[in-house]
Amino acid sequence: MFFLLQAAGKQSSPGGMLSMLLPFILMFVVMYFLILRPQKRKEKARKALLSRAKKNDRVVTAGGIHGTIMSVRENEIILRIDDAKDIKVKVDRTAIATVLEVSHDDTEEVEVKETKEIAKENKETK
Repeated sequence: MFFLLQAAGKQSSPGGMLSMLLPFILMFVVMYFLILRPQKRKEKARKALLSRAKKNDRVVTAGGIHGTIMSVRENEIILRIDDAKDIKVKVDRTAIATVLEVSHDDTEEVEVKETKEIAKENKETK
């Protein structure tokens, strides 16, 4: 009974509530800057990579298949895997993991666009 009277006598101050929430707020801010923000940047870079994929680029799929892009459609890409036997595979656009070698057609345009995108990202972060 004595403990109940002591608890009733103490009143929680507004500063006490803030001090309890402060660690959770700080944890969320740290998670945002260490996890969420870099993940969004990687996803944005991946979308840009997939949108720039064009004919004669050498790519690697998520399954590890190396090939050269023969045709690009809205959601699918046709890869030539073997030149000698003319083996082709149709894969989904999202299956492209990396671009090994970009074809030399229009590389200057891509470099200019990349420079503009980097400058835009730098302005957004400042």
